[in-house]
Amino acid sequence: MGGSRTDGFREFAAARTGHLYRSACLLTSGDTHLAEDLVQETLGRMYVLWGRRLSRIDNPAAYAQTVLVREFLTHRRRSSSSERPHGELPDTDAAPTGADPALRITLLGALGELSPKDRAVIVLRYWEDRSIEETADAMNVSSAAVRTRCTRALSRLRDQLGGTLVEFAMR
Repeated sequence: MGGSRTDGFREFAAARTGHLYRSACLLTSGDTHLAEDLVQETLGRMYVLWGRRLSRIDNPAAYAQTVLVREFLTHRRRSSSSERPHGELPDTDAAPTGADPALRITLLGALGELSPKDRAVIVLRYWEDRSIEETADAMNVSSAAVRTRCTRALSRLRDQLGGTLVEFAMR
């Protein structure tokens, strides 16, 4: 069972790591080092569950996203998490065609100005395309709290980005 467990997990990790990393980068406002740490912690926790306990999880990919968000929120609550590295965002040669690097930096900066919980709501609702109930479950809060945070976070993003998100959505 050990070999098949490891093989199954390797396959899962290979398929999900990229998506987890992109979500983690959004959650951390572009802090790629912290994003890598969060993904590693998430995959470590998933490996512990892999096998017997995984059979109780309907959707391991969605559960991994939930673990990622909870790891992020836990990290933000730690006292040492107030330390932020300073530096430039890495130059990505693998940017999708048609991608606007200035827009990406602007959006990451605006996300970085949100509180960690507001940022998590935006990433889960609009990047992960989760329902209000799924977002509430991932964050361990009520649906009403998700609605409130969503409204507040979108309002703050509009204020930061010049009043309207439509021009950014059209790109």
